[in-house]
Amino acid sequence: MTQLEQTLKQSVSISGTGLHTGLPARITIHPAEAGTGIVFFRIDQAPEMPIRARVENVDALAGQGRQTALGTGEIKVRTIEHLMAVFHGLGVDNARVEVEGGELPGLDGSAMEYFKKIKEAGLVTQTKEREVFVVREPIFVKGDHYAMALLPHPNFAVSYTLSYDGETIPDQYVHFEISPEVFETQIAASRTFCLKREAEALLAQGYGRGANLQNTLVFDNGEPLENTLRFKDEAARHKVLDIVGDLYLLGRPIRGHLVTSRTGHRQNYELVKKIRELQKGSNKEKEGQRTMSQIGRELNIKDIQKILPHRYPFLLVDRVVDLEPGKRAVGIKNVTMNEHFFQGHFPNHPVMPGVLIIEAMAQVGGVVMLSMHDNHGKIAYFMSIDSAKFRQPVLPGDTLRLEVEVLRVRSRTGQCAGRAYVGDKLVCEAEVKFAVVDADEPSVKTEG
Repeated sequence: MTQLEQTLKQSVSISGTGLHTGLPARITIHPAEAGTGIVFFRIDQAPEMPIRARVENVDALAGQGRQTALGTGEIKVRTIEHLMAVFHGLGVDNARVEVEGGELPGLDGSAMEYFKKIKEAGLVTQTKEREVFVVREPIFVKGDHYAMALLPHPNFAVSYTLSYDGETIPDQYVHFEISPEVFETQIAASRTFCLKREAEALLAQGYGRGANLQNTLVFDNGEPLENTLRFKDEAARHKVLDIVGDLYLLGRPIRGHLVTSRTGHRQNYELVKKIRELQKGSNKEKEGQRTMSQIGRELNIKDIQKILPHRYPFLLVDRVVDLEPGKRAVGIKNVTMNEHFFQGHFPNHPVMPGVLIIEAMAQVGGVVMLSMHDNHGKIAYFMSIDSAKFRQPVLPGDTLRLEVEVLRVRSRTGQCAGRAYVGDKLVCEAEVKFAVVDADEPSVKTEG
């Protein structure tokens, strides 16, 4: 049965305190166009930069295994898992989440207030067909003390076994067929938890500053301190809550049955990455045979050459690792000592010319624009470059990650914001405007 994407009917705001930072936190969730996905924005930092809710953007170091954090460069958004679980559980495909404070509100330690607010705002069906990951064959992830098996199933189901080997929390087992109704009544109200010794260690490490015995279940001798359980197996239910949120970092809902035990955030990411690898492997089997209409989210050099007219020495993008036509892309440029420009550009102190960094970003922007269905076979010319800033030199051996987001599109023009990174360091940023013309159309008065 075909399902269509959904977004919120109206915007909703939620305020509170961050569970880990202890600082004031506020989010505003806005409706978003079909095909947008879930995108976070730190509106308290400039320039505003989107952070897509995808496993590729997970910052495991910032999360420390106790929360799910996203990051692009130095911009972080922490503790997103409860909101992501609500999006997944309710079937919200597209949303713009504006964040003030760097961490989402912890509220009562569960996802219930997020669920209520979004349910009250209401959902609206959109015109785009929902993309669902359907499990066709078993997918396994395992370690010394944990195991995960994602199995074919007609719906989305989770079976979880919680076991601390009898220490502090009794063993628990839960199974749920996830639906909006089941999520609301059986999962959303379950609160975050930890052992007493874990709470002490987290505080010593600077985490849990907004936690207390009301919004966090702190277990000692099998019972929560100064609190009452909402469910006898509330800890296992909260693990399912986190799983539902983390698995939505795949960027689409899942149709399959996850059977897992003794796992947490890190293992959840590992499973999502495994799914992504399997998707990549499936795509590679078709490499060299894809037409323009078949090109997907990841582009190799042959795919790029089908879109851009550039060739050596001016094709500056080696691959595109994530593409949403007309919306955004992430490109990779490997900078080697053999680049032709190092022969004359500071030959005794090789530095990649800044204008070529912008050119590389613009080429990724060209891929975004020209991969749109109506622009197949056309050419994108520079019209203007604005707000260009160079922050770090790019040297031989560096790998440039070029992140480009479309700001606006008209029938014959497009404007993009680009950022270039080496590792986590921002090296360059700029806004670029294009004119999109037919390949046989006389050149317009532009540069590029």
